[in-house]
Amino acid sequence: MQGIKTLIPTQTKVQYIQALLRVGFDTIDFGSFVSPKAIPQMHDTAEVLAQLDLSQTKSKLLAIIANTQGAQMAASHGGIQYLGFPFSISENFQMRNTHKTIAESLVTLQEILNIAAASNKEVVAYLSMGFGNPYGDPWNVDIVGEWTERLAIMGVTILSLSDTVGSSTPEVIDYLFSHLIPKYPQIEFGAHLHTTPDKWHEKVDAAYKAGCMRFDGAIQGFGGCPMAKDDLTGNMPTEKLLSYFTEQRASTNASPMSFESAYNEATKLFGAYH
Repeated sequence: MQGIKTLIPTQTKVQYIQALLRVGFDTIDFGSFVSPKAIPQMHDTAEVLAQLDLSQTKSKLLAIIANTQGAQMAASHGGIQYLGFPFSISENFQMRNTHKTIAESLVTLQEILNIAAASNKEVVAYLSMGFGNPYGDPWNVDIVGEWTERLAIMGVTILSLSDTVGSSTPEVIDYLFSHLIPKYPQIEFGAHLHTTPDKWHEKVDAAYKAGCMRFDGAIQGFGGCPMAKDDLTGNMPTEKLLSYFTEQRASTNASPMSFESAYNEATKLFGAYH
C-alpha cells in the first residue's frame, strides 16, 4: 500500500490486513513507522494497529522502520513482533532509501538491535542489493558474504536477502543461499525478491532448492521499488508462491478459502485506490 499516492482510509486498511491475518501467514508486513513526509500512506500505522483484532491469529506483525526513533515507536507496541530495517550494501541505494550512508546505517542498525533486545522484539534486516547492483557500486557474491559476516557479528539473526529492482538470477540466488545458509546456522535467511511476470518461478525455485524457507510476497505482486527501471518489476506475487509450494507439497499453513477472501479484498483495494 505504501506506493499508492491516494490516501487509503484507515478502516479500509484495517479490513484488508484483518483478512490477511485470517490466512495463516507466518508474518504480516502491515505498516511503517517512518516520516509521513517520506511515505504519507503509512501515517496512520499506529491507528491501524490499534484497531486490529489479533486474538484469533498466529501471524506475527512486522513494521518497517528506518531510524532509531521509528524503532522506539514500533517497540512501544505490544502487538508488533518484528522491526524490519532496510540495510543496503549499495551506498547509492542506502542514501536514496534512508538518506544515510552505509557507515551511518550500521550505527543505526546497532541501536535498533539494542532497542529490540530491550523490548522483546526481533529485527529483520533486509540486505538490499543482495543479488546485484545496477547503480555502479562494487558488487559480487564475496561482498555479500562479507556483509553477512559483519551483520552476524552484530547479532542479526533474521537476514532477508533483497532484490528490489529484479536483477537477481537463479544462478546467483542458488549460490548465495546454498553457501550462506550452512555457514550461518544461527541466522534465518529470507528471500525478498522482486520480479517480472515471466521470471518468478525460476527465482523461487532456486531459493527454495538452495534451502531458503522464508519468502516475502505481495498479493498480485502489487507494489515494487520506485527506483526499479522496469515498470513490470513488482513484488513477488503471493499467489505464485502458494502455487509453487503446493506443487512442492510444502506446508505453508495458509487456508485456501481465507486466502481467496484476502485476494478479493486486495482486488477491491488496489482497484479503488491505485
